[in-house]
Amino acid sequence: MQEILRAENLKKYFRISKGIMSAMRPSSVSLVKAVDDISLSLDEGQVYVIAGESGSGKSTLARLLLRAVEPDEGRIIFKDKDITEKKDADLKEFRRSVQMVHQDAYTSLDPRMKILDIIMEPITIHDKGSTRRERHEKVYKALEDVKLEPVVELSSNYPYSLSGGQRQRVALARALVLRPAVIIADEPVSMLDVSVRAGILELMKDLKDRFRISYVYITHDLSTSRYIGDKIAIMYAGKVVEMGAVDTVLFNPLHPYTQALIDAVSEPNPSNLKKTRSIPIREGKKIFSGGCNFYFRCPYSMDKCKKEPSLNNQSGADQSESSRDHFVSCFLYD
Repeated sequence: MQEILRAENLKKYFRISKGIMSAMRPSSVSLVKAVDDISLSLDEGQVYVIAGESGSGKSTLARLLLRAVEPDEGRIIFKDKDITEKKDADLKEFRRSVQMVHQDAYTSLDPRMKILDIIMEPITIHDKGSTRRERHEKVYKALEDVKLEPVVELSSNYPYSLSGGQRQRVALARALVLRPAVIIADEPVSMLDVSVRAGILELMKDLKDRFRISYVYITHDLSTSRYIGDKIAIMYAGKVVEMGAVDTVLFNPLHPYTQALIDAVSEPNPSNLKKTRSIPIREGKKIFSGGCNFYFRCPYSMDKCKKEPSLNNQSGADQSESSRDHFVSCFLYD
């Protein structure tokens, strides 16, 4: 498959002041490493899942990939072009080609605007459609693509009159109307009822197949990852601790943090409860500075974990192609 988006060694640190004396004492200013040396590659028509608990840096990584915030270090490559240093005036094609769907459609859709105007806004910004009638037709087509009908009647409504699932479909239509190459979806189903989630995920898969869209799918819910994803990266405290094909990582988790995340997912089949394993995560400080971030919470931590582990390939040459390129950042597998 052809690569469409690549991140190379991205870093984003935020300075946190510790009171009024921080201006006089630099030592009272600490750094939060929201994204710390992350690399990934997204192919055309692929779904790359970024998973982890709240505060792991997933949303900051999404904003970096969108160029909504500037990286402190690293590069972003889109269609073989380095866009890291490009200014806003030179990013118009990138902005059109990479769209975002937010977690909460209720707050991401302007309540003062009708659905028609919400979806038409990106067309107007990017000069798509020379006449208002042509723009209307593109809006109606986008609504049909996300299975919201009747399109004319629905487009005259305001967001408050729609259900949560309908609002998220409108958010997808707004992203889709420009026919982007990549959609970054930040927890797109986490605020929806369970009965609605499957429909939105099925719609996203359908749009991917029809329009060859690539997704970066941000989630804390591993149960949806396997349903929609091709590749997955597990993040903890700004670092990728494990990555590879979705089935490989979820069925053969190597990092203790990945194992703990999977252990936290409810098992619907009582007969499988005996097969599950409990990972005794330690209580205490969340992040260890200077070595493995998971050191304080890991049940297997040892002295050498006080050094920073590298992300190494743990798959053997005799494995199937889908099982190769299984990377883990853990001294247990040195």
